[in-house]
Amino acid sequence: MLRQDDFLGRLALALQELGFSSSDELEVLTGGTSVYEIDGDGTKWAPIKGTRKCNKDAFIVIRKPQQPSLLN
Repeated sequence: MLRQDDFLGRLALALQELGFSSSDELEVLTGGTSVYEIDGDGTKWAPIKGTRKCNKDAFIVIRKPQQPSLLN
């Protein structure tokens, strides 16, 4: 089993390899999720509207926020 400090260390090394630095502003997003738009009773089969479900293929996106273009 992977310990948390091992995971965070490997994540830090991967971010450094991609050119991120500790002073960068980062945006952390999740993908592969769905939000229920129909209001239900709050059960497994009819969740409350706005409930977020993570699918089996959910993922995390870490990126630098978009900077406004100087050309616009």
